[in-house]
Amino acid sequence: MNEQSDLDLGLSLPIMEHFYTIQGEGRHTGTSAYFIRIGGCDVGCHWCDVKESWNPDLHPVSSAEEIAKMAVKHSKTIVLTGGEPLMWNLSPLTSILKELGCTIHIETSGAYPMSGTIDWICLSPKKNSLPLKEIYEKTHELKMIIYNQHDFIFAEEQAEKVNNEALLYLQPEWSNREKMTPKIIDYVMKNPKWKISLQTHKYLNIP
Repeated sequence: MNEQSDLDLGLSLPIMEHFYTIQGEGRHTGTSAYFIRIGGCDVGCHWCDVKESWNPDLHPVSSAEEIAKMAVKHSKTIVLTGGEPLMWNLSPLTSILKELGCTIHIETSGAYPMSGTIDWICLSPKKNSLPLKEIYEKTHELKMIIYNQHDFIFAEEQAEKVNNEALLYLQPEWSNREKMTPKIIDYVMKNPKWKISLQTHKYLNIP
């Protein structure tokens, strides 16, 4: 079987990076976890802080089995991120991780169909490529990135679409945090269904 077929089937994936660290955002802030950043994304957010992840051809291809065995040496909590991880078939990787006793989180824009076995879905919608209905229904955590004032309106629109059990977070976009964080604080105090998420890993100077 050739490399492209393996990629199509999810038996191999383009991996930008993988590392053991502390989750810095959202519900599981402060939790140690092994991050697997999968290359490839066509959502194209202008403020993305990992634009180097967009082109999957720039990143080495590794087998799902190899990735899983490396990850589990460090942690049983695994975070799949990107790029946009749902561009790929995650079933082989997550099946192996579950066999190894892992809890699997994903960080996604929701623009592609869900694949694999995922225990915690962090949905971060983007205006130019909205989530699929099935992702809204399964979301555990809605994380809205606030770059400008209009993003509060977009956040409310997205909150209306997720299931009633989903946790709601507003997170300042890092490059504009000094301007938007005070506005987020004020907004959450007026709208307490929301919580604040900060990129605490950047404050801690860790990956």
